[in-house]
Amino acid sequence: MAIAKAERLMNLALCLLGTRRPLSKRELRESIEAYLEAGSDDSFNRMFERDKDDLRELGLVIETVENLDGETGYLARRDSNRLPAITLDAEEAAALGLAAKVWQQARLAGAASGALQKLRAAGMPEAEDSYEAHHSALEPRIPVHEAAFEPLMLACRDRRPVLFDYRKANAAKPEQRQVEPWTLECWRGHWYLAGWDRERRAERVFRLSRITGKVRSRAGGFTAPVPDVVTVRETVETWAGETATRSALIRLRSDCGYPLRARAVSSRELGDGWDELEIPYGHGLDAWLVEFGPDVVVLEPADLRADVVDRLRAVAKA
Repeated sequence: MAIAKAERLMNLALCLLGTRRPLSKRELRESIEAYLEAGSDDSFNRMFERDKDDLRELGLVIETVENLDGETGYLARRDSNRLPAITLDAEEAAALGLAAKVWQQARLAGAASGALQKLRAAGMPEAEDSYEAHHSALEPRIPVHEAAFEPLMLACRDRRPVLFDYRKANAAKPEQRQVEPWTLECWRGHWYLAGWDRERRAERVFRLSRITGKVRSRAGGFTAPVPDVVTVRETVETWAGETATRSALIRLRSDCGYPLRARAVSSRELGDGWDELEIPYGHGLDAWLVEFGPDVVVLEPADLRADVVDRLRAVAKA
């Protein structure tokens, strides 16, 4: 939702919730700056009707009544729009406590902790010691070390194009990218941005750790349609190697590369401290294999071997 529209809806909701009597369209127009700038009466009426429908769709109960002057009035009674009391048992409280710890390494940690404190002040029970101890091993974490995470998260929310410098794994220098950001996804401890690359006029996925410098906002809206979020998630998984379309044969040093061993469909000892593994893979395996350095040697296919060699040479030059 655009920021201007969100602000307008918020102002309308506050007016309707804060009044003790029904307010007419005329009064609402005089109270909300965006409506004063709407231009003609027809433009205002259309905008107001859309906003009213949007608020009702979001769950606000808006009453329509006839006031004493014969005009139609609107208000949102607080008792009709008050949330019911929240009741949680100890297990639900413990689950919320675990969820609040997810964002400890991001700026969202403050909001999560604050929300938890408000729930406890409202009477949310503390987790029982036995339950908390039983689930202490979970201790969920979503690591967010990249400075690009927060500006990209806001840009995805506000549907705002961005500009940033991006260094591919096989490139010595970063390149500037103009992107319409769709969503952020975490896969195997790494954050990825999926979006529309304006210069390449195609869907692209970017690993946040390869974004250098600041993420800058661009004026204007999106030029390409935003796909369904499930489709975007599948794109990230395919790009990062989750969806297997081929099979690779590699040599791996003994007692090394346990994440690779976990994905292998077959493994055999070669002797001299090496094993041979067959790994199903999709796009992105070459970048992953490079992270294991001299402990991995690609045997086949030839194109994957060449990609890994190119990446290693680029790293050596850098």
